[in-house]
Amino acid sequence: MRVFLTGATGFIGYNLCLELLARGCEVRALARPQSARLLAGLPVEVVPGDLFDAAALGYGCRGAEWVFHLAADYRLWAPDPACLYDTNVRGARLVLEAAQRANASRIIHCSSVGAIKVTPSGEAADEATPTRLEDLVGHYKRSKFLGEREAMKLARAGAPVVVVCPSTPIGPHDFKPTPTGQIIVDFLRGKMFAYLESGLNIVHVRDVAQGMILAAERGCVGQRYILGNRNMTLLEVFRELSALSGVACPRVRIPYGAALTLGFACQALSRLTGRAPLVPLEGVRMARNFMYFSAAKAVRELVLPQTPPEVAIREAAEWFCAHGYVKRQTKLAGMNTAARLPKGE
Repeated sequence: MRVFLTGATGFIGYNLCLELLARGCEVRALARPQSARLLAGLPVEVVPGDLFDAAALGYGCRGAEWVFHLAADYRLWAPDPACLYDTNVRGARLVLEAAQRANASRIIHCSSVGAIKVTPSGEAADEATPTRLEDLVGHYKRSKFLGEREAMKLARAGAPVVVVCPSTPIGPHDFKPTPTGQIIVDFLRGKMFAYLESGLNIVHVRDVAQGMILAAERGCVGQRYILGNRNMTLLEVFRELSALSGVACPRVRIPYGAALTLGFACQALSRLTGRAPLVPLEGVRMARNFMYFSAAKAVRELVLPQTPPEVAIREAAEWFCAHGYVKRQTKLAGMNTAARLPKGE
């Protein structure tokens, strides 16, 4: 089976690529020249281009039975927020329309739980939670919400689109790393001196990749599925990392008001320097409410795997250590602390 995917050089996309190859799929992947090197060594046909390259999208989708759209601009701060909307809304529409024209039998659009309203009470939200654009904090979440609207609009018009919403994936091959991966790296480096009281829904990135394939096989057109697992506080994640690594867990909890003030100050500085803020204001605002979700629908309808989050945290930590992101000594079993550059650098 031939498949085409965007975002193959990203965290989830790379893991999806591995899962598709393991199933014997013929994989085409859209990639810009500067990031295509991450796919070196994989039996993947790289299609040079970006989301706005009509010829590249047309070629990639041609003959593909499944099309997975994962590429997105995932930033909590950008000098020009319009870039996020251009990629996450217009870019998404262009990919999905190209897949529809090519008569793909299934089109999987990767949205995010960020497009779903969280509750101040900490109750787990699900696919049916009422959400308005104004309920969402920040341009990233709003752009993903609008991109999902484009996907659902095409589904209502007859396109075989299924939407998936990953929660907070953790695991190997987090090259960049993602914001969550960076938290793990900073912890293992001993740079996490305090924490903000918050919570996340943790899921193994491999389960997310498998969930996307299951969505193509079993998902209902026009439906959305949360690909997640267990809700955990940030402190619980740190305690698990501490037990694995021997690195001390932070004991100081930062009051939300203090974190918000720091976020405003960092954002003001970023406007002057043009550099990303050390503490993104949007990240602080997001953390005010526990970002808890339920993956019950995906478990029930897709048979989404539920690898224990402890396994995801351990495999992520081991991968970061083995690939040179962490230079300090820890007690992680099998850890390689040799000073080696991460893949792709």
